[in-house]
Amino acid sequence: MAHIKLQEGLPGIRGLLVFSPETAKPMCDLVQVLLRDDHTLTRAEREMIGVHVSSENDCYYCQHCHGSTAAQLLGGSNDDYALIDQIKWDFEATPISDKMKALLAIAGKVQMGGKHVTTADVERARKQGATDKEIHDTVLIAAAFCMFNRYVDGLGTWQPHDPEMYVEIGKQTATKGYVNRDLSKRLESLATK
Repeated sequence: MAHIKLQEGLPGIRGLLVFSPETAKPMCDLVQVLLRDDHTLTRAEREMIGVHVSSENDCYYCQHCHGSTAAQLLGGSNDDYALIDQIKWDFEATPISDKMKALLAIAGKVQMGGKHVTTADVERARKQGATDKEIHDTVLIAAAFCMFNRYVDGLGTWQPHDPEMYVEIGKQTATKGYVNRDLSKRLESLATK
């Protein structure tokens, strides 16, 4: 049960966004810019950063929502879901680019604390072809996810363990982005089943 009174049937951050619309808009706008707008990193790659950080922060809701979204953006196959799970456990051993491995290493350092990122981490990413903008955005995505994870977990939000709910969230987010009223309605209907 959440630490504050939230609308029933809305999991994780969705209940918090409904509770506080004045903070919801800037947060959703930031996520839309970081994860959806045009960028040299694919949408799936940016979601992978969020998944890695959320996994390290042990935020069940965020790692599964963004994991499903990343898998859907990759194609939605069982192999895509398996890749995302592997990224959570040992991204260095996954069949992703060396550039993404270097960026995920930076994201992991940000998750521990910003001062953990070293010049060597940044140089590794640059040697693998990462631009300053990609490095910047990796740090910002990682920092934002630390905030979102702590927001979701700090208020004790409802975090269902129904895999179908996360598949639905991933499908909707992959196609419609983060500013989406239809998704909240669909989640409410899944929650009442």
